[in-house]
Amino acid sequence: MLSAAANTMSNNGGSYSNDRPASAGEPELATDAASGGFFHSDYKKHEDLKQMLDSNKDGLKLEAMKRIIGMVAKGRDASELFPAVVKNVVSKNIEVKKLVYVYLVRYAEDQQDLALLSISTFQRALKDPNQLIRASALRVLSSIRVSMIVPIVMLAIKDSASDMSPYVRKTAAHAIPKLYSLDPEQKEELIAVLEKLLSDKTTLVVGSAVMAFEEVCPERIDLIHKNYRKLCNLLVDVDEWGQVVIVNMLTRYARTQFTNPNADDAEEEENRPFYDSDSDSSNSKKPKFSLDPDHRLLLRNTKPLLQSRNASVVMAVAQLYHHAAPRSEVMIAAKALIRLLRGHREVQSIVLHCIASISISRKGMFEPFLKSFFVRTSDATHIKLLKLDILTNLATETSIGVILREFQTYISSSDKEFVGASIQAIGRCASNIKEVTDTCLNGLVSLLSNRDEAVVAESVVVIKKLLQTQPNEHKDIIAHMAKLMDFITVPQARASILWLLGEYSDRVPKIAPDVLRKMAKSFINEQDIVKLQTLNLAVKLYLSNPNQTKLLCQYVFQLAKYDQNYDIRDRARFLRHFIFNQDGGTAETKLSQFAKKIFLAPKPAPMLESRFKDSQFQLGTLSHYLDTPCVGHHILPQFPEVAPDPSVRDVAEPVSAHEIKDERHSRKEKRDKKATKEKEKSFYSEDESSPAEESESEDESTDSSESSSEDRESSEYSSDSDKYSEEDEKKKKKNVIKKLNNSDSGSSSQDFDSENESDSEESEEEEKPVKREGKEDAKEKPKSNLDLLLDLDDVIPITPIMTPSLGGFLTPMNPLQLNGVTEVAASFIPIKATELLNKVSGKGLKLDFRFTRSQHLVSSAMNSIELTFSNESSTTIKDIKVGNKNLPPGIQVHDFMPIQILQPKTTSSSTIGVNFNDSTQPVNLNINYQKDNETLSSSVTVKAPVGELVRSVMVTESFFTAEQAKLKGMNEHVVKIAFPGHNRKIISQKVFESANVALISSEGNILRFAAQTLASKSLVLITIKIGETDDLEVCVNCEKMVIGSMLLNDIKANFK
Repeated sequence: MLSAAANTMSNNGGSYSNDRPASAGEPELATDAASGGFFHSDYKKHEDLKQMLDSNKDGLKLEAMKRIIGMVAKGRDASELFPAVVKNVVSKNIEVKKLVYVYLVRYAEDQQDLALLSISTFQRALKDPNQLIRASALRVLSSIRVSMIVPIVMLAIKDSASDMSPYVRKTAAHAIPKLYSLDPEQKEELIAVLEKLLSDKTTLVVGSAVMAFEEVCPERIDLIHKNYRKLCNLLVDVDEWGQVVIVNMLTRYARTQFTNPNADDAEEEENRPFYDSDSDSSNSKKPKFSLDPDHRLLLRNTKPLLQSRNASVVMAVAQLYHHAAPRSEVMIAAKALIRLLRGHREVQSIVLHCIASISISRKGMFEPFLKSFFVRTSDATHIKLLKLDILTNLATETSIGVILREFQTYISSSDKEFVGASIQAIGRCASNIKEVTDTCLNGLVSLLSNRDEAVVAESVVVIKKLLQTQPNEHKDIIAHMAKLMDFITVPQARASILWLLGEYSDRVPKIAPDVLRKMAKSFINEQDIVKLQTLNLAVKLYLSNPNQTKLLCQYVFQLAKYDQNYDIRDRARFLRHFIFNQDGGTAETKLSQFAKKIFLAPKPAPMLESRFKDSQFQLGTLSHYLDTPCVGHHILPQFPEVAPDPSVRDVAEPVSAHEIKDERHSRKEKRDKKATKEKEKSFYSEDESSPAEESESEDESTDSSESSSEDRESSEYSSDSDKYSEEDEKKKKKNVIKKLNNSDSGSSSQDFDSENESDSEESEEEEKPVKREGKEDAKEKPKSNLDLLLDLDDVIPITPIMTPSLGGFLTPMNPLQLNGVTEVAASFIPIKATELLNKVSGKGLKLDFRFTRSQHLVSSAMNSIELTFSNESSTTIKDIKVGNKNLPPGIQVHDFMPIQILQPKTTSSSTIGVNFNDSTQPVNLNINYQKDNETLSSSVTVKAPVGELVRSVMVTESFFTAEQAKLKGMNEHVVKIAFPGHNRKIISQKVFESANVALISSEGNILRFAAQTLASKSLVLITIKIGETDDLEVCVNCEKMVIGSMLLNDIKANFK
């Protein structure tokens, strides 16, 4: 079986397939998996892929990347290959680079420090001629969640938002929510970029821009005004998921900008039958209300989407019509929703939830499709229950007969939950439609003789609710149910019968006392809910018939007085005072005078309503499905009483193409004598106004019909990149501050004005070429921020690299708070370093280490250890890095950044991360380096004192005391130490030197310290009691007994 599993792995294209390239130089595995390298302790995982990635052949690199992406797609962990993959980000091969970017998007967040090393490469890729490379670079850059690079990502998003390629602009829109979640303070700048992307006329960009708008600033409805009509017109051509986002956003927009289209409808038309609307629609008078033209535009352009093959699109349009369309037009969404019921079970569940909500207020909408909601035996239980709710909501006087016959067949189902819900549905139908109440009651009574006890119990509960509506007419049913007390054992059903007998005891005066007698016999064996109703029955019978029931009541109350359940005892003690005085007699008291008014008061009948009634959430959302607000939920606003000003949606009329052509002709001759084609008619009769947008729209129109348009567009971009980059440079220099001042004007006129400005600037530049050349010679052209960042890669660093332990930019500053425990900075940081490798063993290389007591970047469970390398020899040492590692199970090591050159008599620092997994086991690893063209390796061992396996935390004193009380017995370690003097500062310092703990309190003669282990987050609580003599009592409480015992020994040794 094992060999078969190995062959299966190979055949599935795993990372250990047998058909590897021969030139990779990798060792062959044995045929038998049990004797091969799979289970050998020295086998190096993914070593073959690393060798292929390190080779000089692009073919091997491409093959390795394909296999790695295959592993990622199958859900396997490929994070160990990150260092080997990230080196290939500079590959010249486009195919390799694309796959490297795909990998980096997946793992950049997990391996942030390594990804940061390649930032300059990503920035250079933002200027690549290939649009896919530019977009992938931005995607990776925005996936590195480090606050230090926020300005770089912001600059990249701004540049990409102006890119010629729609695909890059779409990627810029996707990067905006990522940056916003990383740094919400950038919101204003991001909104400025969003405003530009929302005005984009490309269908590829619009959906992503609206998605970013919903994530970042859904309250800024003013950004939608100018783009509203454009969004409505482009909606049909946007991709499916973009359509979902846009329609949901426009639903909220319509609810805030248009008045309620159903406000003037007559009251009686709300539940008008479907067939009446067909016959009388032509004769009925038209309502006075008229839809806003923009409101009509939205409904007209979304109507074709009801035929979409994507269920989410159909659901989005259906909820738009439900929430914002006139009642007479909502009918068209019903057929589309019924079509979705043929889909997968998950789709059915969502659609049925929405139909159940709609059917409460619009019964006539789904009445023609009644048979679509009949339950099939293949349906899941939750689908069956939803269909029951819908059938109950749709029940009318005309259809109730068909529905009740359907319910009658459901009762014989083997699904007990479904049977119970069917009986409840019959009760709801009987409650809602008075004409069938008697029929339903008779049917439910016949179910009382059913063999299935669950059916009988559910019927009793429903009958009890129905009888409350008209008890006088159904005395026989109450008597019949009383006889069932000898057979029914379900507690809820027995309690319902007892409540009925107590409430209507005057209708059955002979039966109720006898039932009380039987219940007194079995009182001690009944469930709590039955005992409570027995007490209620005893009180009500005593008040209505004291002669027959007085002794029975006293007996029942005496049993309840000594019941095991305190609820029963409390209820008996409470009710006793209504009928008995304190001495046990029957003298009148104030309570007894009002007892009848309290217990025998008429009670309103319960309302049997649907669980979907009064749902305030937007249909089709997760919040609506779960009936609770979820993350990202937007409240659906109410319609305004008066519609806001519709002129905010007006945009300047576009200038005709012929006029633009005439005006531009002379300018084009001066610039480059280049003739460009003018489009007589643009998409949806909106003419483009700027030459850049015209060329872009030509590319986009070709893009919608030809699959090869992206390649042509990227090549066109590369050929004209110099011209556009010069124009962008000029615009940036002169319009940095007032870049978006005219954003409220129409998009076409804005582009036209901006082009006029750029043309005038170019003419001024042509008039003064001599002056400009003189200035450029005299003064060097200033570089932009992006150029300066790109140049960082070429500068050789002189000062040592700032590590997190020295307080660098990447040091985590925000305290982590969890369950009342807050991580705080260390109270004491050891300065003294320990020798790890002496200069003799290291042949001139000396290595010291110290624990910085700060959180490592990669994981909070890792110790951050500062390594100091000293070159004590007279020759240069190169390429210092971590070699082979021999790690115990559970221990992880994050390598330090390799040191390229270490000059003689110099030192360099770096940081290594070690997760000791709450153990003191040593970590053995090799340090590899080159000296005099010889590769050397020195073995070192790092061992952590137990005090470094914890991190200081702050808790409240009450929390400290409560947790300490839980950690008693074997989790508590106590020792007495002789220590002269009672100087609290010295005592605290001794503890801080022993372990990374925080002082919680220092009141009286008790000092409290707290910490938690790095890996398992187990609390470590230290209490020091200062005695009257020269002694201290040290107590350590910790869930991990070994750590607690060793830590106590370390503290004891430090005090001595």
